[in-house]
Amino acid sequence: MLRAFFLFLARQEGFKNFALQFRIFRNTASRFVAGETLEEAISAIRQVNQQSISATIDLLGENTQTPEDAESACRDIMTALDRIEAERVDCNVSVKLTQLGLALDTELAFQTLSRIVERARQKGNFVRVDMEDSPYTQRTLDVVTRAHERVDNVGTVIQSCLHRSQQDVINLLQRKIKIRLVKGAYLEPESIAFRKKKDTDENFVKLMRMLLSSDTYHAIATHDEAIIDATKEYARSQSIPKEHFEFQMLYGVRRDLQVRLAKEGYRVRTYVPYGLRWYPYYMRRLAERPANVWFILRNFFKD
Repeated sequence: MLRAFFLFLARQEGFKNFALQFRIFRNTASRFVAGETLEEAISAIRQVNQQSISATIDLLGENTQTPEDAESACRDIMTALDRIEAERVDCNVSVKLTQLGLALDTELAFQTLSRIVERARQKGNFVRVDMEDSPYTQRTLDVVTRAHERVDNVGTVIQSCLHRSQQDVINLLQRKIKIRLVKGAYLEPESIAFRKKKDTDENFVKLMRMLLSSDTYHAIATHDEAIIDATKEYARSQSIPKEHFEFQMLYGVRRDLQVRLAKEGYRVRTYVPYGLRWYPYYMRRLAERPANVWFILRNFFKD
């Protein structure tokens, strides 16, 4: 119930203006979001890199309303790729296709993504296409597959909460498309998604084993220590080298665990979001972590 409520608030931009009046809301938002500018994001990436951890940068935004907005996002993302090269930070980029026009026109999103992927190829970089809620799942996979047929420096994300994900993994592995495996941050209908955490976790472990057993480099994105331990144990049991995959985690979440894994010799990458449109992202992070919600509620009226 609480998770559904915060996912509902994520779609209510008007609540943002009310909540920003409270210092506790602003302070916790800054924990999960690197800042509103590219400069702030680059600074955060440098700090992450100093811990021997890579990064992926995400210009926050989704569901653009006009082709002009999609073009603006495309330019900003390509600027980020230029800055990553100029600053020599260890970082790739993550994008959402609805930010690039998918809600308006699939071909628009494909052409926009193709320009970003080509710029990344020129810079020797990589583009990860984030997965959004289920109405966009198949269209996202279709666009990524088309883009990958041109150049192979583009990958996508699979959510273990969805029933369809095992078949999607099989299809992507056949094409050697790099996958980031996540649990999923959206509230989906029971007809297409697991409702119990236990089922989502079990599916995650099954899909993780499929990814690690392939000959393609993948990312295991979780803060769940039980799943991280299961990943490490499976890799050891199958003699899969640490260089064959990476762990990914969110900026501001379990920094201690990220550093510990890096010190153990695992490859770790932090997802670093930034931009003016941080509110929906932040609310989804609260929905995922009830402890953060209760912390805010306890402190909400202390201002």
